[in-house]
Amino acid sequence: MSRKQLLRRIALGATALIALYFLILFVHGWYTDWQPEGRTDLPVIQKAQTKALADSVLSFVIWNVGFGGLGAESDFFYDDEGMWFSGNSMVRASKSMVEKNLRGAVEFLQQTKADFFLLQEVDVLSDRSYRIPQFEAYCRALTGFAATMATNYRCDRVPIPLLEPWNAYGAVESGLGTFCRYQPAEAVRDQLPGHYPMPDRMFQLDRCIALHRIPTTLGRDLVVINIHNSAYDPGDKIKAIQLPYLRDLAQTEYTKGNYVVIGGDWNQCPPFFRFDHFMPGNTQGYLQGNIPDDFFPEDWHFAYDPSNPTNRKCRDPYQKGKTFETLIDFFLVSPNVRIRSVKGIPQNFQFSDHQPVWMEVQLQ
Repeated sequence: MSRKQLLRRIALGATALIALYFLILFVHGWYTDWQPEGRTDLPVIQKAQTKALADSVLSFVIWNVGFGGLGAESDFFYDDEGMWFSGNSMVRASKSMVEKNLRGAVEFLQQTKADFFLLQEVDVLSDRSYRIPQFEAYCRALTGFAATMATNYRCDRVPIPLLEPWNAYGAVESGLGTFCRYQPAEAVRDQLPGHYPMPDRMFQLDRCIALHRIPTTLGRDLVVINIHNSAYDPGDKIKAIQLPYLRDLAQTEYTKGNYVVIGGDWNQCPPFFRFDHFMPGNTQGYLQGNIPDDFFPEDWHFAYDPSNPTNRKCRDPYQKGKTFETLIDFFLVSPNVRIRSVKGIPQNFQFSDHQPVWMEVQLQ
């Protein structure tokens, strides 16, 4: 056998192995792909000490806790175009970092006075957070609150970076953790429309909302909706499908006479808000879309604090003044809900790539 023939056989063998590897990834992903139902009841994990909602003044907190793996020290490989290789970026933070971030989140929840906590990216058991049961930790921190978990990410094995199988992201189970001081009469997980293209769809989040219905002594229901809309969505094509669904659902509840509060990580800026508001002109190649200014009726109101960013980008560890910051976490309330106060909680992104937002409202 000539040297040329040997090299050709080696090349063919290597090509066949790579093709087999990707075929195995696809078949395993397709076979294990979680396909949630459209609308399902959420079990209430723990009961609220307060049953009836008699107060018209209420406070809310939203926070994407970043699965405990995206504190200030972290740089996330996927934000650094790490689909194929991780390069010098973290696929996952160290276990000590995750534990530090979780402690910080727990302390914040314990020290913050609010009637509702709407959390996103809460891990249940995930390799990326060393299978630490974060939702259980938050339940223990908020005793006396009704608690639900709406799963939006369940995958046996996320195989990225694709060319580092020994360093894969691994198994993930995560979702929306909602904590209510008042006992909900109904809690449901509602699947949002819109999908990523195949094969990416098998390893991405299955976006949903968590809707909680709380009866009030005012004769109407308070409908609280926890959201986490699509990310890594060029042109906001998937969000353009999700938003009409969310709008129609919210307006249907309002036309029944109910109060509606929506909060969470929209992965878009509010209407008219410049995505580079905190770093004018210094976009660093980032682009963040806005919710169209005419998408919701004029008497519905967005609530956010323009003086505090809620999200930082994760190509590198956080450096104030250098890392790009924007605002994509906020509330939307129906016309019969008056916003009394809203403020971002600055943490220098110590525990997550997002920062909490606190809001107080009065039911009219």
